[in-house]
Amino acid sequence: MSESPVYLTTGLPETILAPPSPEARERLAAALGEPHERRRDAVASVAATFPDYLDAWARLGEVGRDDVEAYAYFRVGYHRGLDALRQAGWRGSGYVRWAHELNRGFLRALEGLRQSAAAIGEAAEEERCAQFLRQLDPEWRVKPAGG
Repeated sequence: MSESPVYLTTGLPETILAPPSPEARERLAAALGEPHERRRDAVASVAATFPDYLDAWARLGEVGRDDVEAYAYFRVGYHRGLDALRQAGWRGSGYVRWAHELNRGFLRALEGLRQSAAAIGEAAEEERCAQFLRQLDPEWRVKPAGG
């Protein structure tokens, strides 16, 4: 008989993304505090400096100048988020919940992609994003901008 313990799981695995650097968080917070006329450029600078920081891309989508620009930024955040999830051990299924603050940048980008897809008439993309959000977090409800 083996001496190794057996660990049983109940349900799907849950993934929590790695934290961004404290400098990235500080810079994004400062950028979001800029006056409206300077905020987009300040957030863009954070995304350029820390291109793996998912919340920077999501926030950049939120301050995009139009629906197409927002869609592009949210899509970058979404795809970088998929890469980050894989690096964190996610294998294409399992939970990525809003309750974990470190997941919020990715989920914010995916929700923004859903909203901007709707705004530009991409109904199929909007539905795919909505379904993916519900699969990642069964308790998902539309989160307010900045939430």
